[in-house]
Amino acid sequence: MTVELGRYGIWRSAAGLTPELATEVEALGYGAIWIGGSPPGDLALAESMLAATQRIAVATGIVNMWTTPAEEVAASYHRIEAAYPGRFLLGVGIGHPEATSEYRKPYDTIVDYLDRLDAAKVPLEGRALAALGPKVLRLAAERTAGAHPYLTTPEHTREARAILGEGVLLAPEHKVVLDTDPERARAVGRPVVAKPYLGLRNYTSNLKRLGWSDEDLADGGSDRLIDALVAHGDAAAVAARLTEHLDAGADHVCAQVLPNDEDPLPALRQLAEALDLR
Repeated sequence: MTVELGRYGIWRSAAGLTPELATEVEALGYGAIWIGGSPPGDLALAESMLAATQRIAVATGIVNMWTTPAEEVAASYHRIEAAYPGRFLLGVGIGHPEATSEYRKPYDTIVDYLDRLDAAKVPLEGRALAALGPKVLRLAAERTAGAHPYLTTPEHTREARAILGEGVLLAPEHKVVLDTDPERARAVGRPVVAKPYLGLRNYTSNLKRLGWSDEDLADGGSDRLIDALVAHGDAAAVAARLTEHLDAGADHVCAQVLPNDEDPLPALRQLAEALDLR
């Protein structure tokens, strides 16, 4: 890896990110900001956040292979890398079969997209791949800096590390709610998990591989499943849950603060203190 992500970062949809927020997140000591929600290939948001900050890395989580041609995002990558060397990681992924009628032979599509990034001279160390299952995890290890799993648990992180091997980036996302009332926290986390993710078979298949039952996945997710996918409690409890990913073999873990429609900074301040980021 040539992009230094630090041990902890944040994941937030593009609509909830601004250069001003990026400066605040950097000041709190986080190492990276992941842009979610399939950002467009011009990567203008990533560039604006890098321009507003001094050291924090910016990554995409992820550019969707179905909607953004490899050549377009490669041109954006080279523009950003020239201006902010070593601070941008291009995360790419295949998305979901439910999201496009063109979703055919996804593995072949991933390989073709990575081939096109090769042709456009996007270096392996400058890109990461959204990966959940063993086959794509192995591809991430072979063709990119590593894997960016989403909606996972430390148990998945442990299995992913065994598949990836050492020296390969593993940077999972984990949702968090800073609330010590379990019922309130689940009421925030459950809708985000249930729709759309429990209706998308790549995620449900991965959860079943991890041992979750059809009953756990039904009706918006069992309490046990929601608790596994959405860390909640006070800042110390949430920090401990994120650290479980590092203990399981992750290099970096990015926290998605819920609810998405509220200012994340109060929670990020508390979490930064609990993680001792400064």
